[in-house]
Amino acid sequence: MPLDPVALLSFRRLIALLPLALGLFLASAAHAGERVVLQLRHTHQFQFAGYYAALEKGYYRDAGLEVQILEGAGRDVPEREVLEGRAQFGIGSSALLLSRMAGKPVVVLGVVFQHSPYAIAMRRYGEQPDLRRLAGGRIMLGRLDDDLKRPNEVVAYLRREGIVPEQLQRLEHSYDPMDLVHGRVDAMLVYTTNEPDYLDRAGFAYDLYNPRAAGIDFYGDNLFTSEQEVQDHPERVKQFRAASLRGWQYAMSHPEEMADLILAKYSRRHDRQHLLHEARQMVPLVQPVLVEMGYMNPARWQHIASVYTTLGLLAPGASFDGFLYNADAAMDLPWLYRILAGVGLLVLVGAVVHVLLLARERRRAADAIRAGEERFRTMFEASPMGIALIDAASGAFTDVNPRYREIAGRSAEAFAQHTWPDFMHPDDVGVWRSEMQRLMSGAVREFRTTIRLIRADGSTVWVEASVVPLAPPRGGPRMKLCMIEDVTDQKENEALIWQQANFDTLTQLPNRRMFLDRLQHDIVKSRRDGSRIAILFIDLDHFKEVNDTLGHQQGDVLLVDAARRIAACVRESDTVARLGGDEFTVILTELTETRCVDGIAQNIIDSLLAPFQLGQEQAFVSASIGITLYPDDAVSVGDLLKHADQAMYVAKGAGRNRFSYFTPALQVAAQNRMRLTNDLRSAVKGDQLKLYFQPIVHLKTGRVVKAEALLRWQHPQRGLVSPLEFIPLAESSGLIVDIGQWVFNEAVRWVQRWRRDIHPEFQVSLNQSPVEFQREGGSYDVWLRTLREMDMPGQAIVVEITEGLLLDASTMVTDKLLQLRDGGIQVALDDFGTGYSSLSYLNKFDIDYLKIDRSFVSNLAPESSDMALSEAIIVMAHKLGLHVIAEGVETASQRDLLAAANCDFGQGYLFGKPIPAEEFDAFLADRLAIG
Repeated sequence: MPLDPVALLSFRRLIALLPLALGLFLASAAHAGERVVLQLRHTHQFQFAGYYAALEKGYYRDAGLEVQILEGAGRDVPEREVLEGRAQFGIGSSALLLSRMAGKPVVVLGVVFQHSPYAIAMRRYGEQPDLRRLAGGRIMLGRLDDDLKRPNEVVAYLRREGIVPEQLQRLEHSYDPMDLVHGRVDAMLVYTTNEPDYLDRAGFAYDLYNPRAAGIDFYGDNLFTSEQEVQDHPERVKQFRAASLRGWQYAMSHPEEMADLILAKYSRRHDRQHLLHEARQMVPLVQPVLVEMGYMNPARWQHIASVYTTLGLLAPGASFDGFLYNADAAMDLPWLYRILAGVGLLVLVGAVVHVLLLARERRRAADAIRAGEERFRTMFEASPMGIALIDAASGAFTDVNPRYREIAGRSAEAFAQHTWPDFMHPDDVGVWRSEMQRLMSGAVREFRTTIRLIRADGSTVWVEASVVPLAPPRGGPRMKLCMIEDVTDQKENEALIWQQANFDTLTQLPNRRMFLDRLQHDIVKSRRDGSRIAILFIDLDHFKEVNDTLGHQQGDVLLVDAARRIAACVRESDTVARLGGDEFTVILTELTETRCVDGIAQNIIDSLLAPFQLGQEQAFVSASIGITLYPDDAVSVGDLLKHADQAMYVAKGAGRNRFSYFTPALQVAAQNRMRLTNDLRSAVKGDQLKLYFQPIVHLKTGRVVKAEALLRWQHPQRGLVSPLEFIPLAESSGLIVDIGQWVFNEAVRWVQRWRRDIHPEFQVSLNQSPVEFQREGGSYDVWLRTLREMDMPGQAIVVEITEGLLLDASTMVTDKLLQLRDGGIQVALDDFGTGYSSLSYLNKFDIDYLKIDRSFVSNLAPESSDMALSEAIIVMAHKLGLHVIAEGVETASQRDLLAAANCDFGQGYLFGKPIPAEEFDAFLADRLAIG
């Protein structure tokens, strides 16, 4: 029976294709497990996610390849490694075209980034971005050894905007966005997928300038190899390319999975938030939905070549044949000839078979078109980004995917009845229309912006929108493709981070960071218009007492009210900031004369004098204000603040509740204090501190049974420095803690001697600074341990404190007093009667001695009020079980009156002046010998 023609044709075609199938099988088997190296351009990040996906998902393994992915350490590394045979594949920029024209046999296999991510980031100076402000400025534009030819698109962009790159102040590129934030440069070359994220996190205002705005549209990352690799291993090249592009398709559809993979296996240089930001920014650059992965347009390469020609890097009309890889031409030629022979044989079968085959091919083509349409529709509907087609003329939506409707919070019917401006926030419509007009006029090829959409429920959603024009069908309308992504959380987080970084959380005033930024900005403006600036440094007087007595919560209420009152005394254009604690600052700008500053400062003082209502209590504070002027007193921010602070301390030292201007004399005094503080640090280590002792006499017996230890500083140049001068410096610098420990050690050493040689109950009194007593974390454990080691009772030491300490009823003060009592160390209340004397304090705390202040003793007379007060104090103390020491006894009459009033002890020049420890030891020995 004769064979059916169609069956015969099928059988012959099968026979013809067997060699091809066998060849492909053998080639695949030969290449199974072949090791190849892919050289990246930079360090591991989402920029190379597709290759990680191809490796981790097994696409390379399925292609019979064992792939090693290496990080890059420089721009030219991939090209060098591939051409020298250490890597088979690499990632390069559009500059590969220059290498090809220079005779280097590189072949581009496919484009990953359809648009280059290179851009220029520059500090924002105003509402209207203007790249020309960069002329003559400082910029980081690649390595300094570059010849200003790379990155070529940015250099071409600068030239097109009228900026000659050679005239810029170029700095070595650190790739650190903080250099731009901190003002070390005016602009820097950035990847739009990378550095802007860190600039946004820092709350830094900047503008991005993209070469595409000037019509310079380069490709970004390109997968390439060498001609030798294509010739020697055509099947390997084809399989590697296909697996890589498949990996990119997967990576762009699963950004969160890829971010986790990079962190787990490749690099933790960037956090997950940054990797996802990079993934989002890559979508409009890679265009995975709109463009087939790896697609290369020869016309785009011709455009890139023309830009190189304008830069003088290529001759006009240069040909780049062989530069672009042709996957269809990579098949082994002998097998291709067999296929062509088979096709020729099929042509001879006859016209009928030809017609049948043609019909079948048409059906197959139709099926392929339908499959492509279905694939596109599936990707369109399932895309994680919102996608819409918009009529360029009317603004009507012609197609909207579900994600777009979900983000916009509108139904399909709503999109059918409205145009795109109807859903936009009114404040953003103007910017959107302006960008669309630029797009329609051809000024830009595409644009990206961040806008707000109003949902049906009235809520607002922030979206990042990218708009690109589509080629219109013949006779059809012009369309725009709009892609949006919900960035509301990101915007809210950025706003919160910016608010927390720049404003005080309690008062909502600018904090120190914002204050310094505004002051710097005001100084620049002042230089330009010749006006003056006043800086007011405000410190609340007695705020600590309010905080300690009424609690921190009420103290916070007072601070909020104080901030409101200060702000009410200045103009809206002035800045009121809280630097921390109870310190506020005010910047008064655009001053043509400084006389008004006095009135503003006095208004602030008067406003703060009014009582603060804190729940059921009223509190009263005042303010000390230091004032400095720009440019009269200083020209730098640091000096202005330092001088204002010095002036404030002068106001506080002059009695508080007043203002003081900075003068050069204050700077001299501050420098003297600083030098003396530095000398004091050396004094502690250099054996310059000396301990003096003054006797305390038992008035009834006349015996010296106690002594007060007094600190002296023997300065090598200045001689004996008064404690009134150096103790405040020790307190402010923190040296008081070390000095106090030294005083204790010396005093214990002497009192041990005197208890052995003079009297077994001899005591030494130590004055303790309130700063030392109130320090956080401090305790008397070291003192008590020292006493135990020396076999000394706690009663050998008396700690003298001031009444002001007892105002602080905090647990810390109470605990320390209890620790002294438990250790046997007695406590004396110094200068009693001059401060906040209160019987409740004496009853509440364990006090052993009251020391009557010398101001009462100096004027003692039989019928005087000072005598009456002294007698009252003595009687009261004895009733409470306390002993009394009278200070400043200088005459026998004073001694006799105090003794008659039953005062226990006396101290003063009548009994002896403070003298060095060695002399006091001899003094005690003489009295013991006489007695």
